[in-house]
Amino acid sequence: MTSTAFDFTPLLPAGLPAPAAKWTGLAKFSFVGGNNDPDQVPVNGLIAAVDAALRREGRGLATYNLAHGPQGYHPLREFLTAKLKRDAAITCNADDIMIVSGSLQALDLVNQTLLARGDTVIVEQETYQGSLNRLTRLGVNVVGIPLDGDGMRMDALATALSDLKARGIRPKYIYTIPTVQNPTGSIMPEVRRAELLRLSEAYGVPIFEDDCYADLIWDGKRPPAIHAMATNSGVIHIGSFSKSIAPALRVGFVVAPWEIMSRMLALKTDAGSGALEQMVLAEFCAPHFATHVPELTRALRKKLDTLMEALNEQFGTAAEFESPKGGIFLWVKLPDNVDTLKLYQAALASGVSINPGPEWSTNSSHSRSRLRLCFASPSHAQIREGIAVLADVCRREFGVPVRIANVEKARG
Repeated sequence: MTSTAFDFTPLLPAGLPAPAAKWTGLAKFSFVGGNNDPDQVPVNGLIAAVDAALRREGRGLATYNLAHGPQGYHPLREFLTAKLKRDAAITCNADDIMIVSGSLQALDLVNQTLLARGDTVIVEQETYQGSLNRLTRLGVNVVGIPLDGDGMRMDALATALSDLKARGIRPKYIYTIPTVQNPTGSIMPEVRRAELLRLSEAYGVPIFEDDCYADLIWDGKRPPAIHAMATNSGVIHIGSFSKSIAPALRVGFVVAPWEIMSRMLALKTDAGSGALEQMVLAEFCAPHFATHVPELTRALRKKLDTLMEALNEQFGTAAEFESPKGGIFLWVKLPDNVDTLKLYQAALASGVSINPGPEWSTNSSHSRSRLRLCFASPSHAQIREGIAVLADVCRREFGVPVRIANVEKARG
């Protein structure tokens, strides 16, 4: 007896994204995604936290949201109020915070609340791929603002806002990653944050502040969050435990005024984000977060040094980059003849995965020869070997780097 697969194709609605490819595992040398250092996951502390939280409150798992309401586990929100005050100068209370399933759900909720097809938003020219993909699927017009070493350029933002206003367009928000920008690793200075707030108020456009990487700063010092500097309530702030503790836990948060929070809550119809994860994080973070993060950042900084050394050794002057001020990514510029979308395919065939620049930018020509490398997940040995393989692939495909130039540089 033979059987044929049921054909679902005629039933699929228009506008669906392309089908996903089957998972085949990580590449041998994986420099992609927001994965973190496996050796820095506080496994023993999390085990103890699981045990303590379940013994004390495990019966609460019988009730959706642990009977703490749709905004999430109250002790975790209380921890966040203290952390945000200490680290980001944000003054808020637990009722100003909503726990979500990673910052991606925060992005979705903000977008569902504010955006309709045909709307316009402003983003940084190089920015988080997840935000760009969502805006594209929503049919939203995206205006990219160029960056410099201090983040989004305010002169370019002022020009864009003025031009849009002249055309009768009021953007729905200005999306920025001001503290350890993704992918460039820059930190927007306080004076520029103040200018961003001034422009926001002058044009009546709210700011959507993504602070997901802000814990991972090498010296531990950061400017106050834009949310903390605002004199009105026109800033939505989001953050995550993915980079500071573990991405697989899928726990993020939103800080917003009730006017917009209540709208997002009405759209968060998932019966609550994972409760056990929230319980464990609250139990672990209250006593350990402040000591865990510096240990993590020290380890990440060492991996960044290894990556930059490997790039200098293998690519020489063909690879240009600025040392980021924190985070888990390095944004690299290769010679103009290198197409990183093609390099990505060739490198993957040789066991190296990279993020090609055009996927992280609103300007494909500007980012054509750029790539993002995540240095947190691979070991030091894997970083060195993977970059050597990447250089060989790049030389084979595009003629750069020229090996003899690297030898001469090393001798010099």
